[in-house]
Amino acid sequence: MSCKIDYQAPPDLLANRVILVTGAGDGIGRTAALSYARHGATVILLGRTIKKLERVYDEIEAAGGPQPAIFPLNFEGASLADFHDMALTLEKEFGRLDGLLHNASLLGRITPFAQYDPELWEQVMQVNINGPIWMTQALLPLLEKSEDASVIFTSSSVGRKGRAYWGAYSVSKFATEGFMEVLADELESQPHLRVNTLNPGATRTQMRRSAYPGEDPATLRTPEDIMPTYLWLMGPESAGVSGQKFDAQPPRVSA
Repeated sequence: MSCKIDYQAPPDLLANRVILVTGAGDGIGRTAALSYARHGATVILLGRTIKKLERVYDEIEAAGGPQPAIFPLNFEGASLADFHDMALTLEKEFGRLDGLLHNASLLGRITPFAQYDPELWEQVMQVNINGPIWMTQALLPLLEKSEDASVIFTSSSVGRKGRAYWGAYSVSKFATEGFMEVLADELESQPHLRVNTLNPGATRTQMRRSAYPGEDPATLRTPEDIMPTYLWLMGPESAGVSGQKFDAQPPRVSA
């Protein structure tokens, strides 16, 4: 669906909301966590590198945002028991969950499928789709306790149209789109809980640099530039909108 690039979020958009952001240590996840906190949310910072999470924690505190929380977790090695324990911990600390941004992703390799390493394929699928799916299942009871909850899965243009050499990353994002549709359909009778996908588009991140090493970063939007859609989808103005595929910026026009 059309992006909300011009959305002007009120300062208190996310006041009193508890939002979990995966991959919150850097890139889009870091920026989303800071943006959500700036608009009043208590943010749970999830990632695999504690030092990075601590830096984001300190940034939120320095900016005067609600005290965040840190939850270290690596999707690669996470088990079903880990997700269950996470849900118990978050229930004890917060009682509910008002938002969940699945941002953590692994690129893998840009290479012909004939040369794709099977172990790397499994690793990408675990981080990009299997982990998020089972985390979502574990956290559903907490999301259902919210009066207005939003789940955002990060997608990609290669998750909507396959492209040569994108391998496991592309397949994992197609799976993400499909899972979102299944879950949104199942939750249709619960209008207080919405599920959507969001394609950030070409953004100035480390993953983008890895995929397009010859690209000039100055030609790309920054994570800050695409936050309006992230805020709109997480805030109350998107209530009732579920099962949709959003883009955080207009498609790029090739020269």
